[in-house]
Amino acid sequence: MQHFASDNYAGICPEALDYMVQCNGSGHEQAYGDDRWTARVCDRIRALFEHDCEVFFVFNGTAANSLALASLCQSYHSVICHELAHVETDECGGPEFFSNGSKLLTVKGDNGKLTPDAVERTITRRSDMHHPRPRVVTLTQATEVGTVYRPGEVGAIAEVAKRHGLKVHMDGARFANAVASLAVHPADITWRAGVDVLCFGGTKNGLAVGEAVVFFDRALATEFQYRVKQAGQLASKMRFISAPWLGLLDNDVWLRNARHSNAMARLLADRLRTIPGVRIVFPTEANAVFAEFPPQAADALRASGWRFYDFIGAGGARLMCAWDTEAETVERFAAELRTFCQAA
Repeated sequence: MQHFASDNYAGICPEALDYMVQCNGSGHEQAYGDDRWTARVCDRIRALFEHDCEVFFVFNGTAANSLALASLCQSYHSVICHELAHVETDECGGPEFFSNGSKLLTVKGDNGKLTPDAVERTITRRSDMHHPRPRVVTLTQATEVGTVYRPGEVGAIAEVAKRHGLKVHMDGARFANAVASLAVHPADITWRAGVDVLCFGGTKNGLAVGEAVVFFDRALATEFQYRVKQAGQLASKMRFISAPWLGLLDNDVWLRNARHSNAMARLLADRLRTIPGVRIVFPTEANAVFAEFPPQAADALRASGWRFYDFIGAGGARLMCAWDTEAETVERFAAELRTFCQAA
């Protein structure tokens, strides 16, 4: 049974799995990322972004974000983020821990997004030594509520950040979904718009494990490999983390997967809008649908075997679609919800 609790529920897409098998059959390779598979993937990512970036691989998104932010901050610095950002709500203090204490300064914003004005106010609110000095702005793309930043929005926030000497980090756990939604070149919402570091998510796009930390400003990557090692994120058999990325990058499978999950989310939102008693909470722009429906209906859905989360802090249920979500699954969920809403 497929579920809507998380796009992490999905398995490995066939193309990624095929490269893992190929990699396994290639004989001995050098360890700790000095293998030819990792070199190939790094070059492919540089080609994708049309930029001479520095690329590292870690096991998961929390490590990617935490280590990237730590590389940009001293302990007395602060990071500006949306109040619903994953780095604030779901990483167990990881960014603060790995930066030795850099504080997260949370900001409100409609539809899960920061605005240039809100960032400006946060930067300029205080400048005395008793307050942690703002050093980084972090954007979540796509956001925690399934919306996306347009290139102009990223650029406007980056302009404010750079004017005040701040760096820009992007949490791209669902970066593929944002690119697919906007139909833009990936460079247009990253380095061309002023992003310094991207955490490019692979797990939610069809990989078993593995996120890429992409430094568009190579100077910021100085000694980053030591952070990766110290944090226990350096895979000795790195090729099994990196090689499956070739399965995503070949023939733009990463975009195909993202387009499909986005399309399933739109289908789900369209079906839910027709059900009396159901309200869509946020615009459906990526692969997430946030909806409010009667508690009795939610209980009945769970009792019949469906799994999904209530989204703390924003209200409603979070329904995530994955690269392998089937239209039949969407239709069946919507039909059962309609029945349970009628009975509520």
